[in-house]
Amino acid sequence: MGSQGIFSGLVRTLAAVCLCASMSLAALANGAVEVTIDSGTMTNGYMNVFDLPANGGIYRFSSAWGIGDLNATFQNSSTVTFTPNTIGDTSSYWYTPSGGPGATGNKIMEANLYAQNDGGLAGQTINFKGNVTSFTLQTGTNPNTDYTFTAFIRDFAPDFSAVVQTLIPITTTGEFSVTLATINDPARHVQWGLQMKGPDVWATDVAAKGSVTVTAVPEPSSVALLGIGGGILAAIARRRVGRDS
Repeated sequence: MGSQGIFSGLVRTLAAVCLCASMSLAALANGAVEVTIDSGTMTNGYMNVFDLPANGGIYRFSSAWGIGDLNATFQNSSTVTFTPNTIGDTSSYWYTPSGGPGATGNKIMEANLYAQNDGGLAGQTINFKGNVTSFTLQTGTNPNTDYTFTAFIRDFAPDFSAVVQTLIPITTTGEFSVTLATINDPARHVQWGLQMKGPDVWATDVAAKGSVTVTAVPEPSSVALLGIGGGILAAIARRRVGRDS
């Protein structure tokens, strides 16, 4: 390719970069906030426990749980793996007939891993993105034996009595995006994260139920894009000097 062709290609590339940068700046101006998998912000764990649907599906209790107790593990700051929940208690409350290898889980565990912002995102649009790099979870149509995995954004009332939310079921590998326009009230609580739901399983049997691994989807910042543009401009200048000398 001649120098003129190279120059034209560089100009077209720079134009595309500038367009991306302007789109990113426009998103910031419109109040859009991009979030993704991050161990520094996704520091909260919460568990809801129910009877199996076959036993009436009655709500039993909820409480904050440690991330490890959710069976969620960060491999690094931007990668997390979930497996179904395990309970080491041999009581028949948790297993049928009792806890041990091969036992049947007797409770539905809804494990939530999430970030929470209190008031700072009021009235803004939140985009939560991630990339599912591995999905081997046992799924199906039987809620007593199968599992669901979900990405969510939730906007809670100040006293957590009501919620507006967007939920995206995850059933395979690939990228996902969840979006929610939050209510303009600084007393509300905004959460984004991941949920594993299904029956508890004895620790020796959990591998057969599968797992889900999710990584961050980084968004190039406007500053980085403009930095790339500056580098291209420098390259163009060098090409021009080389051709004209």
